[in-house]
Amino acid sequence: MTVPDARTRLGTTGLRVPPVVLGTSALGRRVGAEDAHEVLRAAAAAGWHTWDTSNEYGQAEARIGTVLPGLDAPVQVFTKADPAPGGGFTGARVRASVAESLDRLGVDRLPLVHLHDPERITFDEATTPDGPWRALLDLREQGVIGHVGVAGGPVALLRRFVRTGEVEAVVTHNRFTLLDRSAEPLLDDCAERGVGVLNAAPFGGAALATDDGPVRRYHYREVDAVQHDAVLRIRAIAREAGVPVGALALRSSTRDPRVSATVVGASSTTQLRQVLGWAADDVPDVWAALDAARPGPSHWVGPHGR
Repeated sequence: MTVPDARTRLGTTGLRVPPVVLGTSALGRRVGAEDAHEVLRAAAAAGWHTWDTSNEYGQAEARIGTVLPGLDAPVQVFTKADPAPGGGFTGARVRASVAESLDRLGVDRLPLVHLHDPERITFDEATTPDGPWRALLDLREQGVIGHVGVAGGPVALLRRFVRTGEVEAVVTHNRFTLLDRSAEPLLDDCAERGVGVLNAAPFGGAALATDDGPVRRYHYREVDAVQHDAVLRIRAIAREAGVPVGALALRSSTRDPRVSATVVGASSTTQLRQVLGWAADDVPDVWAALDAARPGPSHWVGPHGR
């Protein structure tokens, strides 16, 4: 089973991305090196040639760097600049973060680097002349990186970055799913300005990835009663339609024209095959029923939620 080969432009960057991008957080944090290498090689063999990673995803960059030289086809790796553990998020740190990523990945240029979780500092701190955002822009001007973006949680903050006119791509997570549409205004802003959108975590953790079993967490926290009941309604819609919940959750993201690509992680080859299957599944038109099953905005993460 292979990744769908249709590709679209990532905003105005000129980069082209497939409908589904491989997220590597778990491969750097939750599995051993041999298992991570196996998943990465299997992903490449299946045609999954765009990967999303980050400086702070544990060993992810180093493990990617280990497998890249032995692959039969080139892989496009997007990464993120992060503060040092326990350290500040400064312009100097962003330059160091990018240098570390280049070394770990074994490359001399990065196609796209995001400022990661800028909510760790204020917008004003991020955009000072010697701050992390300016450092990222300077690295683009120097040709060290091709394009710049922001990746984070609070939609209101990401929209503020987009309105600067300097952002080329955005990663949003857990806010454009079957349970939550907090990212709608952000997606509209990006579409209006030609900013590419990478929508991550369409399953909100495990809540929208399993067809049965207990419903405990969504977006790193315990579900409330309304979210719990909504998941049960969504599962019932999936059963009636004869498709896995995961296929509906994934397609709800990939079908939206404002989303350039959807980032999905896999921590084993079994999960890898499962996601590839969901991406290839024929999904019936159940979108109106799914919209009706979604909780109201008071149960979403919201524009300022972490």
